[in-house]
This record gives sequence, C-alpha cells and structure tokens, in this order.
Amino acid sequence: MDVRQFIASQVEEIRNTVAGGTAISALSGGVDSATCTVLAHEALGPRLTSVFIDHGLMRAGEPRQVVDAFAGLGIKVDVVDKREEFFAALEGRTDPEDKRKAFRYAFYSAFGREVLKSKARFLIQGTIAADIIETQKGLKTQHNILEQIGIDPQEGFGFKVIEPLKEIFKHEVREVAKALGLPESITGRMPFPGPALATRIIGEVTPERVDLVRRATTIVEEAVAPFKPFQAFAVLLGDKGTGIAGGGRAFGHIIIIRSVESRDAMTAEPSPLPFEVLAGMAGRITAEIPEVTRVAYELTAKPPATIEYI
Repeated sequence: MDVRQFIASQVEEIRNTVAGGTAISALSGGVDSATCTVLAHEALGPRLTSVFIDHGLMRAGEPRQVVDAFAGLGIKVDVVDKREEFFAALEGRTDPEDKRKAFRYAFYSAFGREVLKSKARFLIQGTIAADIIETQKGLKTQHNILEQIGIDPQEGFGFKVIEPLKEIFKHEVREVAKALGLPESITGRMPFPGPALATRIIGEVTPERVDLVRRATTIVEEAVAPFKPFQAFAVLLGDKGTGIAGGGRAFGHIIIIRSVESRDAMTAEPSPLPFEVLAGMAGRITAEIPEVTRVAYELTAKPPATIEYI
C-alpha cells in the first residue's frame, strides 16, 4: 500500500462526500478512530467536530489521555458523559450477543443525538477490514457495522456513516497513523474493542465489575509492555473460585490473562511470556485486588477462539 496515496485519496473522498456540510468524528482513543479523526480533520478543518463518548468502560485515565493527545495535534475533543446511559442499557444482561447489541444501540443513540445537536449529517468512524470480514462471517456482531447487520443509519439515527479505513487492516492503519504524525502513545497502542471493557466481562456489566477488570488490565498492560504483544488484557469471569482470606475460606473473582501475537487480527497465537512474568502478574493482581482469588493464563489460538472474549 502506498501510504501517502491512501491518505490523499481518503482526504479527498471525505471532502467530496461531506461537500459543504459538517461531520462528527467518533473518537475512542484507539488507533483506528484516531487515524480517521486526523484524516477527517485534514479534509474538513473546522467543519469537523470530534466527540469522545465517555461510557464508563474505558481503561484507566483514557478519556484524559485522548483529549491531551489530540490537543497536541491542534484538534479539540468534546467529551460527552454517557456513563449512566450505557450502564442502564447493559443492566441485567448476561448473554454476550445481547450485550454487544445493547452497547451498539446505546452508542449510536448517543452519537445520533450529538449529530442532531451539531446539525452534522455525517459520522466518521474507524471501521477496518477485519471488522467487516468478521461481521460478514458471523464471527461476531461488530458495534460499528450498521449496514452489515441491516440497519440504515440515515433512517434509524439521522446520519450517514463514513468509514475511511474499511478496506485496510490494523498493521496498515498503524502505517497511515504514523504518516499522519500521530504520537507513539496512539500508533503503538494495543487494539481496543469498540464495546471496550464490556467485552472482557463474562456476565453482567456493572460499574463495580468494570472497575475490577480495569485495575487488572492496568497490571497486565504494565507487565507485558516490554514484550510488545499485539494485544494483552484481563478478563473477569462470571463465577467465583474458592480462596483463602484471613486464614479462612473465601470466594473470590477469577481473572483470565490473555496475550496474543498477530499481524491483522484475523489469526492469533498466545504470547510465549516467561513464567516469571505470568507469576508476577498473578501475584500483583491478587495482592492489589484482594477480591480476586484466582488468576489463569489462556493458551487458545485464534481460531478456534476469538481474541476478545465477547
């Protein structure tokens, strides 16, 4: 792929599609949405509004990190607090597909209102080729593939979706992001799913359970950073395991550590992390999060598993 040619063609396409109108960029902080935002900013300048929906499911400190990173690029980001709305949408839901659909509807409803408020009629979004392929194959319901799942965004939410990256894969997105001048904190960031930490919680998604998996994820990311895996994170299971607390029997949460190597997210292999690193993560998680009594490392490749749990 000729990166410079790709950038020029996408900037021109965005400019022609939006014409004299305005657009909103759905910014999540990941490299996909960040790259789309910069492409759209180059195409539209002040006619682009960049919006970060704070749904309460991001990693520690992520909203502020995103705002600061884009401020450095001269792009203002509006943070919209929708935490109560998203947790209400997810309340009581335990089925994986049901949770993804609930998140998807909450996401587009929230952005639909922002689009109407701004009077924009276009939503710039970071869908990549892997998202479309996996949706078409029925491997998962991606929250950002409306037409693939039979929803007309214009009719249902009042806007048209523009997806500048829909024909390229993650490693190519990173090349484009670097060429656009995005900082290493974004270009080197591990992939993070649209439904965020909700994909890493088996069972009901509550603020308390999100906080627990968020703390475990911070520990995992810090521990594996020297090894630079494609993706690494913590997963909170839905049941509890027997443990020992205060000299007596206790039931605590179970955390799964997942770390994989991949190029395009279509296939993946478990990271061959040293045992001392795995043991160190388990020790930190149980010491710093006493509600957890068991930690395990997953060894399943993709396929047969997916990278994310939900």
